[in-house]
Amino acid sequence: MYRSRQADSIDVSMEVAETLGKMEQSNSQSSRPAKYVALTDPLYDYIARHRSHVVDPILDALRAETQSLGDVARMLISPEQGNFLTLLTKLLDVRTAVEVGTFTGYSSICLARGLADGGRLHCFDVNAEWASIARRYWKQDGLASRVELQLGDAKQVLLDWEPRAPIDLAFIDADKPGYDTYFEILLPKMKPNGLFIFDNMVWSGRVIEQPLTDPDGLAIDRLNRKLAGDPRVESVLLPIADGLHLARKRRDGES
Repeated sequence: MYRSRQADSIDVSMEVAETLGKMEQSNSQSSRPAKYVALTDPLYDYIARHRSHVVDPILDALRAETQSLGDVARMLISPEQGNFLTLLTKLLDVRTAVEVGTFTGYSSICLARGLADGGRLHCFDVNAEWASIARRYWKQDGLASRVELQLGDAKQVLLDWEPRAPIDLAFIDADKPGYDTYFEILLPKMKPNGLFIFDNMVWSGRVIEQPLTDPDGLAIDRLNRKLAGDPRVESVLLPIADGLHLARKRRDGES
């Protein structure tokens, strides 16, 4: 039986439309529920135990001493986050690193351990008492020669500070309303392809509260939105610990 090309074309178009419709339906169904795992305490314990250097005498002692300080110990990063920072620093062959918000030194030890030979970590903090604990543990871990600490308001200190070489990596874990200021000060001092790591960027899950009124939460939400759309960086927000937002400085002319 003779069929016109037009009829064949109509049948093909209908088949394509039907296929696309099924694909869209499949994609829609597969996107619900979203692919993530809600952590329980036993699952988190399993995750925390399955990493290199689970037992670390220096970091374990520092964690215990910091926890003895009381409620401020909540500012400690998690153990697996520390491993992640060391791993990233090694993978990126970091030679010049910055940390804003050193506290008692846990994250700085993790960063300094990952530095390339001859690398330096520049730490900025406002609290001399907590920094004295950090200094003690840097010395115990043989890292004192790799770490340089400056005390004072980082918003002012960083304006005048010039690194000897462009920054490879910056870890920001300080006052949340100051995050965007630190980002803008450090971005011109960072090399193309350098990496920012911002901590606490899901704010214990409260960043999606409506209405969001707390100054810390508002600052975090604004920066998350800014980084996601800023043409100067390529960013991703990851559900690691309390949320890490990673932002890579784009090269000139990079789209």
